[in-house]
Amino acid sequence: MYAFERENRMTRAVDILTDVESLSFEESMKELEMLVRKLEEGRIPLKEAITAYERGTSLRKHGEKLLDEARLKIEHIVQDANETFSTVPSPLEETL
Repeated sequence: MYAFERENRMTRAVDILTDVESLSFEESMKELEMLVRKLEEGRIPLKEAITAYERGTSLRKHGEKLLDEARLKIEHIVQDANETFSTVPSPLEETL
């Protein structure tokens, strides 16, 4: 593989990730489902299938990240002695 080909792949990978980061959870799951359907049909050229697989992997990771963030927020809802619910800031939220 030539250096310019490696550079193009790396640039494309960065572009894929940057675009995915702007999607909501629902948007990324909808697109992921569409890509899975296309791949399962098997009617797309190999190069396009590889690109779809790479994007699908990024979408899955992004969705997992958003779910983890939501889980952290939910886990820090506490109930006090008066049975009142409140939230406690998570030290992990600062790292997200």
